[in-house]
Amino acid sequence: MKLAEALIERKAAKEKIARLRERLVENARVQEGDAPSEDPQTLLAELDAAIRELRALTIRINATNITAPIVTGERATLMEAIAERDMLALQRAAIHEVANAGKINKERGYMITRSEIKFRPTVDVATLEKQVDALAKEYRELDTRIQTRNFEVEIVE
Repeated sequence: MKLAEALIERKAAKEKIARLRERLVENARVQEGDAPSEDPQTLLAELDAAIRELRALTIRINATNITAPIVTGERATLMEAIAERDMLALQRAAIHEVANAGKINKERGYMITRSEIKFRPTVDVATLEKQVDALAKEYRELDTRIQTRNFEVEIVE
């Protein structure tokens, strides 16, 4: 099985677990004299089995990510590429937030509140926006490499 297939199965398993949890909550209590629409014990058994399957699949996916190179013949692994991608997303979000906080009314060049307090940016918003764009591009390129490898790599047995 390819890693991409395993990732799809993992997502489906998580969705199944979420649905089972909802069904369990719905059937955890009934009015006296009524019966639940589904047996909670059966649902608990299904939930347990689904969680065990997810655990086994997650272990295989993680083992694959730790050992599979992002590029054949290189030392960097998929796990390292995923961590790098996550850090790029984190950095991009933080810089984007700072850039947005530094934006002011461009028509006047400064902002005045009702109490006549003037505000001015302390950061170069344009430079930060360019940095955000560069990080977004780097993220997309790395994500594309990761997704491509997911369809090439066989999952660890």
